[in-house]
Parts: sequence; C-alpha cells; structure tokens
Amino acid sequence: MSERALARLRRERVGFVFQSFNLLPELSAADNVALPLRLSGKHPRRAAVTQALDDVGLAGKRRARPGQLSGGQQQRVAIARALIGAPSIVFADEPTGALDSTTAADVLTLLAAAARSAGATVVMVTHDPIAAAYADRVVFLADGRIVDELRSPDPAAVATRMTSLTARGRAAQPAPGPNSASPW
Repeated sequence: MSERALARLRRERVGFVFQSFNLLPELSAADNVALPLRLSGKHPRRAAVTQALDDVGLAGKRRARPGQLSGGQQQRVAIARALIGAPSIVFADEPTGALDSTTAADVLTLLAAAARSAGATVVMVTHDPIAAAYADRVVFLADGRIVDELRSPDPAAVATRMTSLTARGRAAQPAPGPNSASPW
C-alpha cells in the first residue's frame, strides 16, 4: 500500500489508546473525541460525540479540558476518541499504566464493553497480569517472537507464565535445591 493508503487505513479502521492519553490540552473532551473524524475530513455530528462520551460515562464533561479531568477520566476520553470512528481494531499501549488499580479496572471493563458493543478487536500491550486477564487470549512475546499463549486467562496464571519465561523465551529452569546434582 502507498503511504497515503496506509494513512487512510489507520484513520478509518484503527483506533489507538495510549498510556499517556495523548489528548490535546487546549481542546475540550468533545473536541478531543471528534479530532480523528475531523482529521479524516469528516464533520462529526454533535450527537455522535455526545453518545461516545456518554458511552464512557462522561456526557457531563464534554466541555472540560484534559487538565480539568482526572487520569481515569482522561483515559475514558481517549477510549471514546479511539472508538468514535467505529474502527475494526483498537491498539491499546499500556492503557492503565498511569492509573490507580481501581480506576484501571474501571477503564479495562469499559474498554472491553465498548469494543464488544462496537464489534472491534482490542490488541493490548501490557506488563500487568491483572490487565492481561481481561483478554480472551494472552500472547507472550520474548525477543520479538511469540513464545506462549493462554486462553481465558486469570491474573495468577498470567503472572506465573510471565515469571517462568526467560529473556530468550524458554521456560526457566528451577534453581537447584540442596539435594540436587549439579553439573559442575
């Protein structure tokens, strides 16, 4: 694909949610949500932007600027922005990294529900076993390669699997005990 076609594909079919929110501080929540549509040459309907903010529990904050919102509220605006264009896929890069655990759980629940209702797939990068457990499938990478996966994970299983992988992506060997034979 040409660069122009790739840019159009990203604008029209892909949503992004970043750890640092990436909201423009001089724009209101509504304007931040509408921004991807405006950048793609569309004129967002006020009702659609209001609905997107309502979907993330922020209909009453449409005029607020990012600096007037909590971290969790800013991430909710970012989720609404990512979903306003009805993308097929949403990439989320550590979307809860800057949030406390309660707000993170709320945001993950919201992201999952909003993506499901929109029919979107979410691909999330995270080092947090609790966040990863919200997924239907967890894929483990090491050195840029897929080394393992879990389906329908729980946080304990994700954490165990994460700690059992070495930098080379192979299962770590248990440390020798006092009664084990050493090769040295």
